[in-house]
Amino acid sequence: MRKNTKILSVGGSIIIPKTGFNIPFLKKFKALILRQIKKGDRFILVIGGGATCRKYQDAARQISSLKDEDLDWIGIHTTIYNAQFVRYMFKDVAYKHIITNPNKKVQTTKPVIIAAGWKPGFSTDRDAVLLAKTYGAKELYNLSNISYVYDKDPNIYPEAKKLRYIDWQTLRDEIVGHTWEPGKSAPFDPIASKDAQKFGMKVGILDGTKLGEVKKAIDGKPFNGTIVE
Repeated sequence: MRKNTKILSVGGSIIIPKTGFNIPFLKKFKALILRQIKKGDRFILVIGGGATCRKYQDAARQISSLKDEDLDWIGIHTTIYNAQFVRYMFKDVAYKHIITNPNKKVQTTKPVIIAAGWKPGFSTDRDAVLLAKTYGAKELYNLSNISYVYDKDPNIYPEAKKLRYIDWQTLRDEIVGHTWEPGKSAPFDPIASKDAQKFGMKVGILDGTKLGEVKKAIDGKPFNGTIVE
């Protein structure tokens, strides 16, 4: 087992954005991870559902009266499908199974482990926090399509200010809230935030499409993004 285990929560919007697969980007993302592996890093990539998940959930809501648990299962299966795609991206260096139980530690010499959703009530952000705890990592990086956490929704409030640092309690009280909703779009899942605060973890939130910043974060260098601790 490699000592430098990096936990990356990779939003589905990074893998397959609304506009479809960005093959050049995915090739560069793969190359970055492979270069880091050669330096001795080991990765657990937790793959989200993104826009694909929300499309399925929105359609299901319009057709049937579904419980949150039903919608969660739709989301979970979407993350598994996305995760299988990523596993094949890293085929030769990836563990052969998709991890869905974040509390179960696997033994493998492969430098890449791919994880997906687990069960209703648990977002992939929360799964990433639990995986970090399971593997003894005190920090993780959340890669999405936003560069920073803002003090308010920048799509609604032009004067919204980006935050480079924020503590967990403020994030929970003033930005993400305290309840989980299937398909909820937030900088970090509220329940995952509660767990991360309890476990004393540091989470970096940054734009996963900016691979130069991702590399800085992985290497422990200052990066453009928000740090929550």
